[in-house]
Amino acid sequence: MICRCSQLLEQLHSGSFLLSVYSSVLPQTLWLLHPMESMLNLTLVLLVMWTLAGAQENIFWEVQRYDGWYNNLLHHSRGSVGASLLRLLPANYADGVYQALQEPHVPNARQLSDAVARGPAGLPSRRNTTVLGVFFGFHVLSEILEAEKPGCPAEFLNIRIPTGDPVFDPASTGDVILPFQRIQWALETGQSPNNPREQINEVTSWLDGSSIYGPSHSWSDSLRSFSGGKLACGPNERFPRETDGRIPMWKALDPSTGKGGPQGIYDLGSAWGNENPFLQAESIVWFRYHNHWATRLSKEHPTWSDEDLFQHARKWVIATFQSIVLYEWLPALLGRGVPAYAGYQQHMDSSLSTEFVAAASLFLASMVPPGVYKRGPMCQFQPDPALRLCNNYWSRKSTRLQHAEDVDNLLLGMSSQIAEQEDNIVVEDLQDYWYGPLKYTRTDYVASWLQRGRDLGLPTYNQAREQFGLKPLQTWTDLAPHSGQEVLKQVADLYANDITRLELLPGGMLEANMSLFSGIILDQFVRLRDGDRFWFENTRNGLFTEEETQNIRNTTFHDVLVAVTYANSTDIQSKVFVWSEGDPCPQPWQLTTQNLTNCTRMTVLDYFEGSGAGFGIIIIVLCCLPLVSLFVAWIVAVLRKRDFKKLQKQRDPSVRREVTSDTAHAMEWHGPKIDSSPVWIQLQPDKVLKVLDSRWSVLRSISLKTQQRVEVILSTNKGNRALLLKSPKEYDLVLLFSEEAERSNFIGKLRDYLKKSNLDLHVSETKEQSLLKQAVTQEQRKKILETFFRHLFAQVLDIDRSDAGELNFESSQKAKESLTCELSRAEFAESLGLKAHSMFVESMFLLADKDGNGYISFREFLDILVIFMKGSPEEKSKVMFRMYDIDENGFLSKEEFLRMLRSFIEISNNCLSRDQAEQVTESMFQASGFQDRAELTWEDFHYMLRDHDSELRLTQLCIKGVPDVFKKNIQNRVSFIKKDEPKGKISDREEGPNLETVAQYMEQEGQEVRKRLGRKGNHYQVHVYTEAQRKKYQRNKVQQKIQEFKRFIENYRRHIVCVVLFSAITAGLFVERAYYYAFASPLTGIAQTTFVGIIISRGSAACISFMYSYILLTMCRNLITVLRETFLNRYIPFDAAVDFHRWIAMAALIFSVLHTAGHVVNVYIFSVSPLSVLSCLFSSVFMNDGSQLPQKYYWWFFQTIPGMTGVLLLVILAVMYVFATHHFRHVSFQGFWISHHLYVLLYVLIIIHGSYALIQQPRFHIFFIIPALIYGADKLLSLSRKKVEIGVVKAELLPSGVTHLQFQRPHDFDYKSGQWVRIACVDLGTTEYHPFTLTSAPHEDTLSLHIRAVGPWTTRLRELYSPESLAIIGKLPKLYLDGPFGEGHQEWNKFEVSVLVGGGIGVTPFASILKDLVFKSSFSSKLLCKKIYFIWVTRTQRQFEWLADIIREVEEADQNSLVSVHIYITQLAEKFDLRTTMLYICERHFQKVLNRSLFTGLRSITHFGRPPFLPFFTSLQEVHPEVQKIGVFSCGPLGMTKSVEKACQQVNKKDQAYFVHHYENF
Repeated sequence: MICRCSQLLEQLHSGSFLLSVYSSVLPQTLWLLHPMESMLNLTLVLLVMWTLAGAQENIFWEVQRYDGWYNNLLHHSRGSVGASLLRLLPANYADGVYQALQEPHVPNARQLSDAVARGPAGLPSRRNTTVLGVFFGFHVLSEILEAEKPGCPAEFLNIRIPTGDPVFDPASTGDVILPFQRIQWALETGQSPNNPREQINEVTSWLDGSSIYGPSHSWSDSLRSFSGGKLACGPNERFPRETDGRIPMWKALDPSTGKGGPQGIYDLGSAWGNENPFLQAESIVWFRYHNHWATRLSKEHPTWSDEDLFQHARKWVIATFQSIVLYEWLPALLGRGVPAYAGYQQHMDSSLSTEFVAAASLFLASMVPPGVYKRGPMCQFQPDPALRLCNNYWSRKSTRLQHAEDVDNLLLGMSSQIAEQEDNIVVEDLQDYWYGPLKYTRTDYVASWLQRGRDLGLPTYNQAREQFGLKPLQTWTDLAPHSGQEVLKQVADLYANDITRLELLPGGMLEANMSLFSGIILDQFVRLRDGDRFWFENTRNGLFTEEETQNIRNTTFHDVLVAVTYANSTDIQSKVFVWSEGDPCPQPWQLTTQNLTNCTRMTVLDYFEGSGAGFGIIIIVLCCLPLVSLFVAWIVAVLRKRDFKKLQKQRDPSVRREVTSDTAHAMEWHGPKIDSSPVWIQLQPDKVLKVLDSRWSVLRSISLKTQQRVEVILSTNKGNRALLLKSPKEYDLVLLFSEEAERSNFIGKLRDYLKKSNLDLHVSETKEQSLLKQAVTQEQRKKILETFFRHLFAQVLDIDRSDAGELNFESSQKAKESLTCELSRAEFAESLGLKAHSMFVESMFLLADKDGNGYISFREFLDILVIFMKGSPEEKSKVMFRMYDIDENGFLSKEEFLRMLRSFIEISNNCLSRDQAEQVTESMFQASGFQDRAELTWEDFHYMLRDHDSELRLTQLCIKGVPDVFKKNIQNRVSFIKKDEPKGKISDREEGPNLETVAQYMEQEGQEVRKRLGRKGNHYQVHVYTEAQRKKYQRNKVQQKIQEFKRFIENYRRHIVCVVLFSAITAGLFVERAYYYAFASPLTGIAQTTFVGIIISRGSAACISFMYSYILLTMCRNLITVLRETFLNRYIPFDAAVDFHRWIAMAALIFSVLHTAGHVVNVYIFSVSPLSVLSCLFSSVFMNDGSQLPQKYYWWFFQTIPGMTGVLLLVILAVMYVFATHHFRHVSFQGFWISHHLYVLLYVLIIIHGSYALIQQPRFHIFFIIPALIYGADKLLSLSRKKVEIGVVKAELLPSGVTHLQFQRPHDFDYKSGQWVRIACVDLGTTEYHPFTLTSAPHEDTLSLHIRAVGPWTTRLRELYSPESLAIIGKLPKLYLDGPFGEGHQEWNKFEVSVLVGGGIGVTPFASILKDLVFKSSFSSKLLCKKIYFIWVTRTQRQFEWLADIIREVEEADQNSLVSVHIYITQLAEKFDLRTTMLYICERHFQKVLNRSLFTGLRSITHFGRPPFLPFFTSLQEVHPEVQKIGVFSCGPLGMTKSVEKACQQVNKKDQAYFVHHYENF
């Protein structure tokens, strides 16, 4: 409708309202089909008609449209802008549809051009046609033809230049190819042989003054001044206005200077009117002539409006132009008359033919001279050289055409100059130096038109002759008898001597009289005249009277020139298109190239010149965005750690002691690559120097008791700051003082201190560099001790000495000293992982230090280690007896036995009180029958350990830092405690704890566990189940792998299906978009321009749109919580939502990088692609104005909406992904929380990024709307809960930094055990929400959380609820609650057997589950779950004593033995360590006597070390053979959940009951 209204407006504006109605704008049927639309059209017409009535009151004829429409009332679009060219003969395409003929089917265009058109210039026209007539002809072509604009998508028929071409390939490279683009065509054509490609004419084909007024109404309005009916002029009224961009004038680069831009380009009716000064002058003539008529009419009719004057002037100018073209110029050009006008012929098809387009161009080109004269009115030809054609294409601000007189002189010169002869020869200005396409500044005009003929699908030469009534030629000599035989021979050779293959254009050029070209041209203009309804001689159009028509016929171009130039009538001949003898001002001589300046040679433009460095920097910057984000995250992490440390100091402020006179401050130097640290040196009265840190903690103690002389070395460098205190048998102390005075003060204090202690001080000096080189650093000492232990274990275990690091003669002196070095008590304690002052270290050290010098030598350490590594149980018990026989009387008193027991308990943070230890001692004495004895002999002591030979045999000293090569000989395994352990598990022949021994021991342990667990399992009634099909586990590796693969598929089929389905959709989207843009995209040509870049960028864009949209669903926690209770949970692993979120995020990141890489490729290609190509790809952004220069790379990055938003998206992604990594999420949850909320900006930018529709219409919304609505609803639900304040009922600070919060349960708050919530506390000054698992059970009236203070937020929360803070606040701060949310732990009751594994604070969900289980079982409710194994892994039982209380409640309420609890204390040494073995013995005894754990007070079994998940899971398969699936639920540190997952994967390889693992990490 809008289109129709615009047409009506233009027709009404031109006075053709009745015609509009007649021409079916408002057809009768329209009223029936669209009455409202038709009424609107009519109303609009009447309104505009009323408003414009006064402006056109003196126009009584139908004003011709500017765009050529409705000239023919039967065929409305005939001859209009955008009409197709006419084919007089069938298209001659290679495929009959659109593919142009190319080599080898036709000759090379450049070679054919050289053969046909090469020749000397300077031969005058046979008919004395003037140069003015030639360029007038080009002006006429611009009036009716514009078919030079490249088509879309860009298609090329490039011209290969023969090797060694003197103009284009003087270096004989052989790789020069001149680009040639095919012109625009109608997109609906070129589909089949019945519908071959048809090219488009961009202007009207009528002689309607479109070269003067433009091809559209808007163009004409832009040319008008709207004053006096004139066309707008520039500062000089005799020149048009310079273009300002409102009119799409062609602005090709000047090939001689490389200049471009709008300067020197005038606004004319023809876009190509500024091609050269000569064509420009022709256009200026008609510009002036219109204004001449407007001035004349305004004088004759002073009352006329601007519109009246303009339309009357336009009518007369067009008529005059028509008359001159048909009756003056055309006869002069062709040398023959034009048939008389017989009146308008409505059925005449006056469309331009493809044959005419090419023939007229080459016909006129053969007559173009190499240069043009300028002369004055008195025949004075200007002395300066004539204007060289090749150097004046698209010239900007030519100094020779500055004034109106310059244009007049040029017109007069062209009227006197004889054109080149009408033959096949074309001057070099066209053949070699025509302005070039794309990056080449020059090209071959003739070769280009030969290619254009092939682009147009022109017929062969003989076919065209037949069409125009000429006899086809049979031989080459018939073609051009006037031409040299050499020319004919060259042409014949190029066509393989087959004249039937000769093309139209070369054949027409070689004709003697160009009869074929003349016939084509004449036919075209006669059809144009006869088929034009607005022809000035048509008496039925009402334009002119007979008298006016005759006056127009009598007006010549001579009259026009006289009217618009300063020349008199006698200064120029009457027939300006022909110069005859006797006419004024003959030319001095026929111009040749020798009389003119040389043409500037071809240059090749580099569109990317100067851009490489900047483009590379941008790519580097984009690649560094993650690094910058990483740096920012690192800074945030450092600041958060600093703040957290300050917070911890505030919580636990250290009491700083006053600095005494015996204390000095300095910086300790640790090594060349280690930062120095501030220390305080304290001189103790017992000959000990203590090194303290800033918190006054002891870092190191240096004993001077064994030294007679203390050696100190001072530096002599500038500043004298360094001091080295030698410490024999240990590493040295290097201090750096801030100034020499401080060092001197310390030396004085040290000298006085040593003097009081009867010790000597020896001070020497050296350079600071030498001092630091002499110092034995802590790192060097560690290396010495490492070698020490390597050789120690190598000798004990008989390991190859090369594995221990054999010391040869080339080893350094310090390394050789490693075997002679001695361990201090501190180093010995550190090797055992204990504190130096512990009782165990003291006892062991005194036993090993045989010489009593306060150090343990290699031999002394070896003696004690051999006993523990290879000794018998008797030998080990004897060593223990000697260790704790303090008075060495050969007896072990009860006090000494108690001391031994307490030394073992030290390693568990003194988890037993003295009373408990005494109770254990009395109990063990009584159990062995020694209750009446006060002392034990070694035999008694060994008898007390009689049941534990197996443990003692495996007992050893566990040394920290043992090399990996020895670990296979020191098995660090833990198992369950057994009440009845079978005897004789280990052969007496075994000498040490090798692998086989330990494996046998573990297998026996596992069997016992299965017996014990199986016995407990009989306490409940088992339903009849179908046993899992048993298959013998295959030994064959291939079959084993197949079986493992089957179990993997079975266990993770839901995950696999979801991942495969999502991946398939993603891959399908990528392939669909890639295929679409590679092969099926709209005809923009983008795939041909940047194939790889576009398929990568578009394919990845589709994947990104899909992934970034549906990733929202993984965060719909409320929805997931609901759906996990539905049947969908059987098909979708909702527990893996977070993992799936991470997986999608990583995949989306990969596709984002691919998308960016694709666009980087695109930007580079677009930056080197000419404007003619870019205008096809981005028609809404670029308009092809001939300038060819593309936008620079930075324009694409920073001056387009997709570019700017793309860069911002990369910045946001870099921030979000870096802060979302596990490390930074752990260090700064607030940084993660804030950065992840950038997702809102992310989606906004993605929408904006695609909305610009630079390449395709926006598609993101297709994927985004549904997930966004679901996520929005889920988020609104959470927000509705977040606004409700929850009152805290109870707050309790528990040990180990745990805060217990008990708060009100909101109305309708239904949850399941194992679920979690998110809480926020506004009193902390932030709205951060943090997730915590509920520790309350669903049946309880209140909700409870146990929150451990491990970060800034939880630490501040603990402080907020501390008694001190509550005393100030006066009330318990309220919370905001969001939830509950589901997770895998809530599905514990869906398995017959469930295993709960909690580590550290990760036990919180299981507290809720255990309480819920006992509650439900107490009511005899039907539970699918028949047995639960709870494994609690903790450093020490004191860390979470609150859980012990819950477990105690469970044990008391668990009447059916539903729950089996195992507690693992990991702070203790490894199982087969001496200390742990003794604790095992004590624990077993305590469990046996009192039926509760020595350490926890629970009936639950306590273990030491880390749980062996694999043996435990394997035993469950035997204990519960009827169960098909066992649920495993773990929560805790990442390392623990990984161990559980690994064990599940291992045990699931067997074809027995398999373990389904659900886990959460914190």
